[in-house]
Amino acid sequence: MIFVFIFVTEGFFRKNFDGYQDNMEGLKSTIRCLHCTDKVGIFNSLTSEELVYIDSNRHNVNFNAGEMIFKQQTALTHIVCLTSGMTKIYTEGLNKKNLILKIAKPVEIIGGPGLFTDCRHHFSMSALIDCSACFIEVQAFKNIIEQNSDFALETLKHINLLSIAHIDRAINLTQKQMPGRMADALLYLSNKVYENKMFTTNLSRQDIADLSAMSKESAIRVLKEFKDTGLITVDGDTFYIVNQEGLVKISQTG
Repeated sequence: MIFVFIFVTEGFFRKNFDGYQDNMEGLKSTIRCLHCTDKVGIFNSLTSEELVYIDSNRHNVNFNAGEMIFKQQTALTHIVCLTSGMTKIYTEGLNKKNLILKIAKPVEIIGGPGLFTDCRHHFSMSALIDCSACFIEVQAFKNIIEQNSDFALETLKHINLLSIAHIDRAINLTQKQMPGRMADALLYLSNKVYENKMFTTNLSRQDIADLSAMSKESAIRVLKEFKDTGLITVDGDTFYIVNQEGLVKISQTG
């Protein structure tokens, strides 16, 4: 995946940025971004003036469980910073089949490859539970990238890490059999998402199937096989990883 950064001119940035810088001292006590404890790591490289500028070009939105946050192929006008709750990020494929790319948790920034290319969302995101997110205007985000080289490097690093994760996931989904893919999905939910061997999920069985790239019927069948062999227990939406080593072995052998 190749990302091309498109920068605006310095004059354009200064025209929009200096006005906020002039009133910086008076604004400091009222700017949420300056005192926010939910900032994504890449924003730690911003100056106070740049945080004021970001704050003046963002708004916060609350979502209920099940609501769409943005949809694939719609215009990408804002960068989304998830500050509370949990969402699923997924591609909408052929014949209404979806593939869940990841589960997003606070604090995470979500943009996508369309940010620096065609200004379109190339995946959808919806709320799994009630959540909140800050929406930052794309042009303001690009202006800061031009102004602050450290921020630009942190953004590049973030994009590269996402690319590596997507490559690894593509290999796992295309080169493993269904038990291996389901083992990966359960280990991901246990280790990365809920961080517990026992977890209650808002993911439906269809979502779990979409996470492991199989049909709903196949996902239910593999889960039953794992339960019957003592790898997991399942009670409704509550899962318990009984034999994590066994799941890891299935994941490794595919």
